[in-house]
Amino acid sequence: MFYIPKLRNSTKYQNLIFLPHFIIHTIIALMKKIDVLGKLFGSSSVVKIMRLFLFNADKPHSFDEVSKKVKYSKDSIRKEVLDLESAGFIKKKLYFQKVEIGAGKFKNKKCQGFILNKDFHYLSALQNLLIKIPPFTARDIERRFKGVGSIKLLIISGVFIQEWDTVADILIVGDNLNTSLVDRTVASLESEIGRELTYVVFDTGEFEYRMNVYDKLIRDILDYPHQKIVNRLGI
Repeated sequence: MFYIPKLRNSTKYQNLIFLPHFIIHTIIALMKKIDVLGKLFGSSSVVKIMRLFLFNADKPHSFDEVSKKVKYSKDSIRKEVLDLESAGFIKKKLYFQKVEIGAGKFKNKKCQGFILNKDFHYLSALQNLLIKIPPFTARDIERRFKGVGSIKLLIISGVFIQEWDTVADILIVGDNLNTSLVDRTVASLESEIGRELTYVVFDTGEFEYRMNVYDKLIRDILDYPHQKIVNRLGI
């Protein structure tokens, strides 16, 4: 959790009144900026919401969509979203969403949502902080997948190492893998990262066969930047 402190009245700051006026005005201006930043951080849900908008800069999201993707209740995220709008990080956006009306029929429904404000003063700094700095360590990711089965190979790429053109973010190879649990684990990671992940799961036999026939998918993962978190196959 990241906090930005505000200056408070105390004897520690009383000497400020003896500073030249231009320095005092500079300090006041900085404190106003700190007030804006103070609205941006304060809970893990805020960070998840910010990552969601940063990773989906051109896509508007309603309260319902934000709630679903970050896995917090609509009531609990409403204040955070409105605070981010107040700070200028996001702005309101009307958009159309295709909704099913029954029997395979769809219609475009007008929705009120929010979208990233690309003119936000601190946008570049927040992108560096929340996108370019990985939210998980290798140990974190290994621990998340620990209960899914007997993992022989666990590779991360893509969003985890800031390589945006790779074919997959996660490769899992193992035996007796619980694919439903893998799906839930990935969904949990997605909610914290703020974007959908591409992942591939193989049992050991199929992976070894694909390796032997120089399968393109496997080669595209192994021949491009990646990080091996678990490697019991000697790849």
